[in-house]
Amino acid sequence: MSLLLLPTNLQQCPSSSSTFPSLSPSPSPSTVFSVVVPRRRCLRLVTSCVSTVPSPVSNGSAPAFVVVERDQIRLGLPSKGRMAADAIDLLKDCQLFVKQVNPRQYVAQIPQLPNTEVWFQRPKDIVRKLLSGDLDLGIVGLDTLSEYGQENEDLIIVHEALNFGDCHLSIAIPNYGIFENINSLKELAQMPQWSEERPLRLATGFTYLGPKFMKENGIKHVTFSTADGALEAAPAMGIADAILDLVSSGTTLKENNLKEIKGGVVLESQAALVASRRALTERKGALNTVHEILERLEAHLKADGQFTVVANMRGNSAEEVAERVLNQPSLSGLQGPTISPVYCTKDGKVSVDYYAIVICVPKKALYDSVKQLRAVGGSGVLVSPLTYIFDEDTPRWGQLLRNLGL
Repeated sequence: MSLLLLPTNLQQCPSSSSTFPSLSPSPSPSTVFSVVVPRRRCLRLVTSCVSTVPSPVSNGSAPAFVVVERDQIRLGLPSKGRMAADAIDLLKDCQLFVKQVNPRQYVAQIPQLPNTEVWFQRPKDIVRKLLSGDLDLGIVGLDTLSEYGQENEDLIIVHEALNFGDCHLSIAIPNYGIFENINSLKELAQMPQWSEERPLRLATGFTYLGPKFMKENGIKHVTFSTADGALEAAPAMGIADAILDLVSSGTTLKENNLKEIKGGVVLESQAALVASRRALTERKGALNTVHEILERLEAHLKADGQFTVVANMRGNSAEEVAERVLNQPSLSGLQGPTISPVYCTKDGKVSVDYYAIVICVPKKALYDSVKQLRAVGGSGVLVSPLTYIFDEDTPRWGQLLRNLGL
């Protein structure tokens, strides 16, 4: 049986296991030979080769950033779990609706931002792809950003407090045995049990933040390991002395006979909007997109938990009513109360006997504010939640421009 060798004259790429090997002992760099067997014509044309240069940074960091020409701005969102649902809900509250045709697809659109694509990724991959240039923006927890971003200067925090995903990274130890009377990081470090031959064994998934924290606190005799499954079981199984993990309510720690210690919190975390510095300065349209997203976020988050309170109050003038209102501690509003006349007819003539007071009140001070309004003559009190508060300028926008040197 004869074989026919056909040159494709394309750049050589690594072949898959299903491809026949080249029969040429030393093909030229610009030529790849495919094998065609009679009655079973099999021609493989290589159309492109994409290669990346591995980064020297540890912990699976992305290759060096390269700005690739594309029209769309890419926003990375968590692909699953509570963070994913909360991120989509937050954008929805900001009138940015993520439209995903198929829940199995990893790409979606936001009609209100026609130049923006949404890519669903694992949180750690969002950080890596921000560094590699495959994403321009992302919503991730500060813990993930710190662990996988490793203080890279190209990562810039646009908004650090999106009001979900609250937790903290903390050291926890057993509340029994040799740790029963240990309640602080200092006491843990000074325990005589730890030595170069027998160091403190700390189980954690944070292999960058853990060693960094221990080094900064001068704790030398410690080793780090990862454990399959829940870290909380590691001390009881004898494979670790302590753990370093994310804590929300602390219930899981208590149920596994573990306790946090004073000085053992590595960082406080919640969801944040993060961007690539180079994307913001070099990719067309990226900065404008961030500006719009940031304005929507700021307006919604500032209004979250705020109420508009309206009441009528009898008075001789707006100034007199204002004086009574401002004497109450909870009635000042954002910049001060808005007071306007309430017009009515009396004996066939238009007169002003009442004034309408409008103030903005935090939820926690709502009932006290209503009582204070009543105490100074307010009646017909109306309360409604606020949706957005747009300032004259978005404070974080100015901060972002300064960080970018613009």
